[in-house]
Amino acid sequence: MKILQCNPHASYLAQKEEIDAAVKRVLDSGWYILGQECESFEREFAEYVGVSHAIGVASGTDALLLALKACGVNAGDEVITVAHTAVATAAAITMCGAIPVFVDIDPITYTMNPYRLEDAVSEKTKAIVPVHIYGMPADMDAIMAVAKENGLKVIEDCAQAVGAQIKSEIRNQKSEIGWRNVGTFGDAATFSFYPTKNLGAFGDGGAVVTNNDGIAESLRVLRQYGWEERYISKTHGWNSRLDEMQAAILRVKLRCLDEDNDARRRIAGIYDSMLEDSNIVTPKVPSGFYHVYHQYVIQYIDREGLREELAEKGVGTAIHYPAPVNLQPAYFDPDNRCSLPDTEILCSAILSLPIYPQITEEDAKYVVGCMVG
Repeated sequence: MKILQCNPHASYLAQKEEIDAAVKRVLDSGWYILGQECESFEREFAEYVGVSHAIGVASGTDALLLALKACGVNAGDEVITVAHTAVATAAAITMCGAIPVFVDIDPITYTMNPYRLEDAVSEKTKAIVPVHIYGMPADMDAIMAVAKENGLKVIEDCAQAVGAQIKSEIRNQKSEIGWRNVGTFGDAATFSFYPTKNLGAFGDGGAVVTNNDGIAESLRVLRQYGWEERYISKTHGWNSRLDEMQAAILRVKLRCLDEDNDARRRIAGIYDSMLEDSNIVTPKVPSGFYHVYHQYVIQYIDREGLREELAEKGVGTAIHYPAPVNLQPAYFDPDNRCSLPDTEILCSAILSLPIYPQITEEDAKYVVGCMVG
């Protein structure tokens, strides 16, 4: 491909000297798990998000699983989420023995439709997991209102939206209103550092953030075998630790995250402008939301034809995601067929265009030229 749909190698080359130095620092230290690099990254990441605690874990999926457990979600509980997401969202719910209950999305933002939440709440419902998809925040003020009314925990899935923001009317722990990062609304929030993410490691990694001291302490115990003291398990736990190498790399990349997100937004602006008068549906961002474009997702009726045409011209694309989770074999329940019309319509037409900070303006214009030129 002349232009890749995503390119984590380009992010390495952009910061090669600093990343190489960070890796060497870890190798020379002789300490590779839960050391100073992880502690420093946790502190720096918590400060960036605007929370009291960040707990590094082995992946974004583990982050969500452990957050659910730390928030008291157990076998047989129901957790409301969306089917238009990476399957990891539902996988984490089922891994802790709970039952995912799917609600439809808003057809404009592609995120959880808060007006569908009330109908999904039952006596078994324990938590809501809104997904900030593609870098677009969900409507957290509305979702938190439903959660508060029903006494439900909220765990934000921020895997694709680090740095995204919402202009909120809800006061946070500092009694402030206004622009807030995703991850500061719920009881806890989870992040993925998979290499293609806006803040990507060069292996798996994840984190849970929270303002709740008790949840944070539970997470630190759960991520390492349930140990409160070494080799003594006070509760059932996991082996899910962010290693020193990835933490050191993430510390380098965190310093450039806002700059990288700005670059993604500039590329998205070029796409928006050049596709404005076409018959291609581009992402819409309502007032009060700050999109960080983990993916730039269009809709087009002949998606496969467009994808083939772009491939012939050297432009890589992807489909995030071709089938809603509720229709995938592992999660499909013919006896409990939920109605998600907006989700299913969207999945039939979406296509992700190339987007990463190192794409040039010339490359972005070439991509659009291949579509409407």
